[in-house]
Amino acid sequence: MSRPRLLTPAEKLADAKKLLSLPRIVVICGSTRFMTEMNEADLRETKAGKIVVKPGWDMKSPHALWSDAAEAEAEAEALKVRLGDLHRAKIRLADEVLVVGDYIGDSTRAEIAYARSLDKPVRFTHPEVDPDA
Repeated sequence: MSRPRLLTPAEKLADAKKLLSLPRIVVICGSTRFMTEMNEADLRETKAGKIVVKPGWDMKSPHALWSDAAEAEAEAEALKVRLGDLHRAKIRLADEVLVVGDYIGDSTRAEIAYARSLDKPVRFTHPEVDPDA
């Protein structure tokens, strides 16, 4: 008698999304220099009936959480690492990835590679910047 195959966590998540009748989830990726464009993409994707997740904020913009003080630098770096981990979790949660902007930096390139390693479809607002095209 054969044992039933155990589902992977990704398969369990996909099944749960189906059972809950969730709309497709799209994660927006890209350089935070394109936050305005990300917000526009969020509006378009939401209007299309999708759940949208994206970077929560731009660490390049001034804020008390990552001020220029020397003691805050280590905290800002630790926050940047945590935000990177959080964004990869968003990619795992999502059904697809939308890359916004006409520039792909190292972080975004890594996010694209990560998404593709998980077999997530990746779309681009500027297809010519696809590193694998």
